[in-house]
Amino acid sequence: MNTEKLLNILRRNARLSNADIATMLGTSEDEVAREIANLEQSGIIMGYSAIINEEKVDENGVTAIIELKITPIKDRGFDDLAHTIMEYEEVDSVFLLSGANDLSVTISGSSLRNVALFVSERLAVLDGVLSTTTHFILRRYKEKHHVFNEENFDERSMVSP
Repeated sequence: MNTEKLLNILRRNARLSNADIATMLGTSEDEVAREIANLEQSGIIMGYSAIINEEKVDENGVTAIIELKITPIKDRGFDDLAHTIMEYEEVDSVFLLSGANDLSVTISGSSLRNVALFVSERLAVLDGVLSTTTHFILRRYKEKHHVFNEENFDERSMVSP
């Protein structure tokens, strides 16, 4: 079985049945089930999640990407601080970056103020954090292979020639 093709199918729609996936891959349903079980046991598939249009759930909710410059700890690098940050409930993801900043932290909050308070009172004060830069997501166009519907398209965002 082509594991890469199976993973690409699951990335796009993890709710497909094993029978549908088997048809797409030209294999048996049992073989798909075995391969998915193997991928789960080996930790390649770590879980399944839904892509939510957060603006429809809470129009005041915000998502922010926070870039941090930090001082790595001798013999531990960036790991200790990354592990501390990922324990916060508000944190959706933490990535080590190349370039000018060291960590990227994505968080969700109920308002701009809540995100600002989280950054100023919880992230920026951590030992080893040198600086933070916060970017608020203004609009989602595509996330995890899913294109967001243009039904709420605002013509004011168009640039005239």
